[in-house]
Amino acid sequence: MKALLVNLYRWHPNPPFFYGWVVLAAAAMGAFIATSVAQTVFGGIQDLIVQDMNWDRKTIALAATLGTWGSGLTMPFIGKLVDRFGPRWLMLFACFVVGLGSIYLAGTSTVWQFFLTYILIRAIAGPNLQNLIPRTVAVNFFIKRRNLAMGITALNRIAGESVNIQIITALSTTFSWRTAYRFLGYASLPLSIPIFLLIRHRPENVNQFPDSKFNNKIDDDNSNPVSNTEKTWSVREILSLRSFWLILTGEFVAVTSTSMVIFQTVPYLVDNGTSYATAATALTLGNILGGVSVPLWGWLTDRFTTKKIASIIMLAAILPTTLLAITNPQDFGFTLVVTWTTATGVVFVLGSMMLGTVFSRQSFGTVTGLTGPSRTAAMGLGPTLGAFIIGWFNSYQPIFLIATAGYVLVVALYYCVKIETYR
Repeated sequence: MKALLVNLYRWHPNPPFFYGWVVLAAAAMGAFIATSVAQTVFGGIQDLIVQDMNWDRKTIALAATLGTWGSGLTMPFIGKLVDRFGPRWLMLFACFVVGLGSIYLAGTSTVWQFFLTYILIRAIAGPNLQNLIPRTVAVNFFIKRRNLAMGITALNRIAGESVNIQIITALSTTFSWRTAYRFLGYASLPLSIPIFLLIRHRPENVNQFPDSKFNNKIDDDNSNPVSNTEKTWSVREILSLRSFWLILTGEFVAVTSTSMVIFQTVPYLVDNGTSYATAATALTLGNILGGVSVPLWGWLTDRFTTKKIASIIMLAAILPTTLLAITNPQDFGFTLVVTWTTATGVVFVLGSMMLGTVFSRQSFGTVTGLTGPSRTAAMGLGPTLGAFIIGWFNSYQPIFLIATAGYVLVVALYYCVKIETYR
């Protein structure tokens, strides 16, 4: 029996192509599970929960904020754990927490039950299934196509969000949001099995080198080969680097600005006369288009320089954000929401792409873990900040203007980053 379990644990397919693509496919299943409680999905369905629970939008925004901050607090620990032990058990644990938690969330009846359950699910789902671990694995498997691989992890997240928005909207309008989350919870549990069987930490665990070169390493998740040419960074060394702080600050501003706007896109359209179904479609369509564009941006950063492409991305986000502030939403709201969501789809992974050009794969989990609290603080701050600004001014215009100014600042910060041969 022990031998059977060991063989099952070590089993993996042997495709005729690089195993890194299998790992990215497994990560896509994890992203689908995690994004059922992601901030974008929560923003898209917030009115359905508000109507059922007789709450207001600020309550839902606060839940999204606290859940996102919870995931940020766990990231430094998960980053160290994934660098040390690999992703398999961490992802399996997260699948069960999200699945069972979603089933329980569907039965909550009080604010404190809803908040505690959602915060726990979000804190576990985000780093383990949606961002930190998938990006770390992508960096470990790919070098020449590293940003393309990270772009695919972002596409996985965005595709998961788009599918989940439609699933929850369809089930909620037919039955209730509770039925939707109960369904997604039960669907998450069996998906944990292929994720556990397929995911690996590094290509050396399946007898390969990064970017598909074969070697003779044994298939053992406990093997931890470290290239002699790659620097392993200590926490102190990471924190002493000026470029680390420039990237961290730029990412904080970019993510705050983007999460502030994206959480309000559906309410923005609905409050200006658009039907809920049409508004959800605009968010979904923009998410899909943005998701498709992310691997393309990643490919471009691999071909040219990450810093230059990052500046182009942020400049491209400024125009639709400015237009949202100055145009009539009844005339152009739908088109601008789709355009804006498409243009900003890459923002949430852009900081990781910048970090990947500075730090080696041996330390990427640790580095990403250190930036995790800042990134998730920004993601959590955005929805609540936007909700209160809209309440204070009784207008959506200020959040678009603030986001525009934020994107301009990010261009300046990323321009100052020195991409040197630290690795």
